[in-house]
Amino acid sequence: MKHFINLKDIPAKDLRKIIADAKKRKVLRKKLSTLEVDKGAPLKGKLLIQMFEKSSLRTRLSFYLAIKQLGGGTLTLRSNELHLGQGGESIADTAKILSTYGDGFMLRTDSDKKVENFAKYLTIPVINGLSPSSHPTQVLSDVFTVEEIKMKPISKLNICWIGDSNNVLDSLIAASVKFSFKLSIGCPKKFEPGKEVRAWVKRNNKKIYIYNDAKKAVAGADVIFSDKVISLNDKVNKKKKIQAFKDFKIDEKLMSFSKKQGTIFLHCLPRGDEVSDNVFLGKKSHVWQQALNRVHVQKSILLYCFGKLR
Repeated sequence: MKHFINLKDIPAKDLRKIIADAKKRKVLRKKLSTLEVDKGAPLKGKLLIQMFEKSSLRTRLSFYLAIKQLGGGTLTLRSNELHLGQGGESIADTAKILSTYGDGFMLRTDSDKKVENFAKYLTIPVINGLSPSSHPTQVLSDVFTVEEIKMKPISKLNICWIGDSNNVLDSLIAASVKFSFKLSIGCPKKFEPGKEVRAWVKRNNKKIYIYNDAKKAVAGADVIFSDKVISLNDKVNKKKKIQAFKDFKIDEKLMSFSKKQGTIFLHCLPRGDEVSDNVFLGKKSHVWQQALNRVHVQKSILLYCFGKLR
């Protein structure tokens, strides 16, 4: 049994094994319909319990399909429907029940501490479907997508992030260390990555490149990533934040500063005004392929957590 909580804590060789397995599984599914089960049904009889404290579309759908295609089943809970959400039951007691009824637990939460506490008390694997400081399933799938499109290891590519410093960027920074790729970050000074994540990069003898000029950040980029600047639960002054990011909108002009013909655009969704329609819906955008790949990679993450990775 292995947890999947933060890319920082997972050995690089294990992350590479997950991606290699996902690649094989995607090829083998080409002739299968959506709910047909993979050959051998490796997770037959297994139940994945999912709990959502935050809104979800792609994570909810992709994990549902992932466990179904592996031969297992899923049950989705909302925290406000449980005694836990009403403050009447401890995480320790809730974890005991989850471990009794289920075989794996996927949590999407507004608390990093809650993920850690569940991992402490569960006797089944816990997967972080998103927390304030980490979105590991999204970013590992993004690494898969980049390598699929570019047909080369991500370590040989220049990756750029334009946007806010959030949980997706924190995981992308962790991935840059684990997979040894150059990561350039373009954001306003006030919205640079925090000291803790930068210190972790330094402790691992790696470096990230931070620019307060979007044009400098995208120079030489093979891939440009972004995310919604104003998230659903953002508690900042939204007008001021939008104003701070006015020079960081990803449009065709900014894309041209990469100076590379084959530069691609990726976005974890949902999108806002941080990217123009011309880019988001254009030929350089691969956002729908990126979203679908969540299923294939999360299948291999599930197998990793269940100790069944080939």
